[in-house]
Amino acid sequence: MKYKLLEVLMVLALFVCFAGCAGNTDRTKKLNDLDFTVLSEETIPGELKAILEEKKQEPYKLTFEDNDFLYICIGYGEQKSGGYSIAVQELYETQNAVYVHTNLLGPTEEEAKKQAPSWPHIVVKTQKKDKTVVFD
Repeated sequence: MKYKLLEVLMVLALFVCFAGCAGNTDRTKKLNDLDFTVLSEETIPGELKAILEEKKQEPYKLTFEDNDFLYICIGYGEQKSGGYSIAVQELYETQNAVYVHTNLLGPTEEEAKKQAPSWPHIVVKTQKKDKTVVFD
């Protein structure tokens, strides 16, 4: 009798575990893409610009909120030459988070020959969300 009860409890525990895991897939399911603007240097808010200047030497990922907007900032640290660009591959929200994925695109051969360092970064402006930002 003890073993039957133990078996039933184990089956119930496994069922609860699997049911809990299945519920988590909804939390990471893409709900919709977010509208965004990539800001030029001139349009970055002054306070944020100062923060980015302090951090530019090393790679960084940070967020900044101002009024109704969320600023998602990604810096790739010091590079040996100029000519780099950054592409936003995805910016979307799920039930409990905002996901952002960017790629650093290298310079052309001509630009790579110039040995002046650069600090490629991107600032994306979107509507403020009360969700965690996940950097992919």
